[in-house]
Amino acid sequence: MAKKKKAVAKKAAGPSVPALETKLAKMDRALVKCLNERVSLACQIGKLNLESGKPAFQAADDDAVLDRVAEKNKGPLEDATLRAVFRELTSGSRALVRRLQIAILGPFYSYSHLAAMHRFGKTVEFVPVGSIGAVFEEVIQGNANYGLVPIENSTDGRISDTLDMFTKLPVRICGEVEFPIHHTLLAKCARSDIKEVYSKIQPLSQCRNWLAKHLPGARLVEVTSTTTAAELACEKSGAAAIASIQAGIHYGLNILAEKIEDNSNNITRFSVIGAHSADRTGNDKTAIMFQMDDRPGALAEALGIFKRNRVNLTWIESFPIQDTQRAYLFFVEMEGHETDTRVRRAVASLEKKSLRLSILGSFAVSPAAE
Repeated sequence: MAKKKKAVAKKAAGPSVPALETKLAKMDRALVKCLNERVSLACQIGKLNLESGKPAFQAADDDAVLDRVAEKNKGPLEDATLRAVFRELTSGSRALVRRLQIAILGPFYSYSHLAAMHRFGKTVEFVPVGSIGAVFEEVIQGNANYGLVPIENSTDGRISDTLDMFTKLPVRICGEVEFPIHHTLLAKCARSDIKEVYSKIQPLSQCRNWLAKHLPGARLVEVTSTTTAAELACEKSGAAAIASIQAGIHYGLNILAEKIEDNSNNITRFSVIGAHSADRTGNDKTAIMFQMDDRPGALAEALGIFKRNRVNLTWIESFPIQDTQRAYLFFVEMEGHETDTRVRRAVASLEKKSLRLSILGSFAVSPAAE
């Protein structure tokens, strides 16, 4: 009887740790095999695309993969975790066929760099440049397959330098990234010893209330990038930086305060630019720019065209044309792909009434910021 009770107790205790570890190791081996088989299939597709004169992989390919994976996920892994795993998997697959060059507003560990890694993974060649205009030029000159440029921030609004470049160079928007921007106060000294705070003008603006409350005596100094700010905070006594945590880790700085942005929902939307629009996915947006006559009701007539064609506008901005008086370009994003019937009809009607109209590109709607 005692032996029987002992056997029941042993059974109720479940499998041992060594048994579970053996099972886990077996599953890891199977997983590695499956992952490599998947990479081989992706490489075959990429090579066949190249042979037919197409890009090996399009920017929208990753979106489709990540959406499909998230849709099938039943947990316990969170969607964001699964997306991160497959993002690196697709990034590594691409690199075996042709390593992508991605132009970014550098240097490394800037928010543009972090957003580009979020979009393309780490197995790409990042090309850091010193201005938004230079990102466009790298794409136009063929030095980069894609570029990543900020177009809108939830706190500061439109990014004028990006809109200005769309008026000058014929690139296409083929993707977007919504990236949460969390600012961190970094330094080697204590907060009480901070005399200067370095950062780009946008982070300084986005943290102005926090800085006024917590560091009222510190001098705010604008520099060219948040990474440069972190480097200066590393070198100068009494200096702090507002930058990313990753920049702080790279330069050996201490984290004095996290998420110091005044708007907790501080998101920057980036546009992926390249030579072509993305293929239709069924959940797309199209961006255009146009110029109307300077007369009463002209813009209202333009917007009426979208209403009549049942096309929903998701963003509209006006932008003054340089070297002119009272002349504006309008940047519009709308739901739908440029090949969709309703979008084509709306754009064709608008073109007849416009002094100038350009389709900037179609692209898949970005997943909600993680």
